[in-house]
Amino acid sequence: MDETAQRPARKGVYILPNLLTVGSLFCGFMGILWALEGRFDLTALAILVSCLFDGLDGKVARMTRTSSDFGVQLDSLCDLVAFGVTPAIMLYQWELHAFGRLGIMACFLMVACGALRLARFNVQAASGSKKFFVGLPIPAAGCIIATLYMFTQYVPDAFMASVMPKACLVIAYIVSFLMVSRVRYACFKEFGLLKAHPFRAMVTAILLFVMVASEPKLFGFLFFFGYMISGPVYTFLILPRRSRALRESLQELS
Repeated sequence: MDETAQRPARKGVYILPNLLTVGSLFCGFMGILWALEGRFDLTALAILVSCLFDGLDGKVARMTRTSSDFGVQLDSLCDLVAFGVTPAIMLYQWELHAFGRLGIMACFLMVACGALRLARFNVQAASGSKKFFVGLPIPAAGCIIATLYMFTQYVPDAFMASVMPKACLVIAYIVSFLMVSRVRYACFKEFGLLKAHPFRAMVTAILLFVMVASEPKLFGFLFFFGYMISGPVYTFLILPRRSRALRESLQELS
């Protein structure tokens, strides 16, 4: 009797993660319209709200045990629009149109690499590591572009006119290559570290919240930019040292 009473609830709740995913798609769609109108502040905000929805849909799906292959594919398609197409159009309309074909290719490369990144993630989702992403996640790539525009209010006007277009072009190529690279990025889906050090994790979370809330446009960009740099630092500096130390310890034991 109890089992039959629970079934309708599960059938009714399965749509919640997909609604959040579609909400992310809607924000991406509105961001495209605002980018075409030159309202880049709203476009940047739309990308960040899409990121919020993208994080919530997975959490809700796991909490309600309503994960499905359909939801995974829908999430990838929506991510490509919200974090691939929307930031690329925004970047082109904002700065990269001045470079002509080079700017077009840079923006298209972001979309193409984002699609490849999502396709590889879907193929390797079952067998891949749960602690690390392989390649820069496309939501992080989109948020880097969004927070970069917000960060420009701290940039001097002379720098904006002469250096910022070139900086945007370089960042577009860097973000594109990092998405399809083998660089490892922290996943934050495993909570073993939080359970092992709950007090430290709580204090760190509070400090991060206070910092971002005090100057969201400044620390928001620094957070995502720092995450982008963390992958190469871990992959090419920290991981080889750990592997070397492990080999040396095994040699001592043998």
